[in-house]
Amino acid sequence: MCGRYSLTLSAGDLAERFDAAVPDDWEPRYNCAPGQDLPVVAADAPDEFRRMTWGYTPPGADEARELINARTETVDEKRAFAESFEARRCLVPADGFYEWSDRDGRKRPYRVAFEDERAFAMAGIHATWEPPTPGRQAGLGEWGGGSDDGDGDERVEAFAVLTTEPNERVADLHHRMAVVLSRNREHDWLAGDIGKSDLLAPYPGDDMRYYPVSTRVNSPANDEPSLIEDRTAR
Repeated sequence: MCGRYSLTLSAGDLAERFDAAVPDDWEPRYNCAPGQDLPVVAADAPDEFRRMTWGYTPPGADEARELINARTETVDEKRAFAESFEARRCLVPADGFYEWSDRDGRKRPYRVAFEDERAFAMAGIHATWEPPTPGRQAGLGEWGGGSDDGDGDERVEAFAVLTTEPNERVADLHHRMAVVLSRNREHDWLAGDIGKSDLLAPYPGDDMRYYPVSTRVNSPANDEPSLIEDRTAR
């Protein structure tokens, strides 16, 4: 799975890498976590970043689901994800992601990144969910005399990261990994030109590495440069 990642680029570097406008208040992030509002590039506005909550809820759901991942193998089959897979795709920018493993006898966090620390895009889907109001069932309209007095303030635009089988490098840590897109296929993903079969093979791990990081990354409240430091020799 992908449950935490980093995006440490400056606003200028982020804009240049993805050719998209960055929010004025952007600051590098070292511990992006579920439930947070994070920048993504959506297919309907590919020239700008906009913040969405990491934790997807299907439109029309009766309650918040907050799904952080969607399995590539079934994303086009499950009702919760199928429509978004077809029509609401996004790029989730990162320069590393974290996995927790007990491979050395104790569970500890590791950061997975490219050897040159370059940024990349994870394949994502998104949707807008509006909590049903009293007297109204999600997706069924009014019933029993209820009324919808909501002003839309509770609408949540949220995303999930697609996952697939791990490459040889990540397999040492976990049985799943995020779908990392080749740079020359990011536009294809947004345009809908990439199907499920194209996503099943994980991104090759030849130029990726992983290393242990501080257990302080366990808490989403911690978000500072020291979290991505290599602690192999400590």
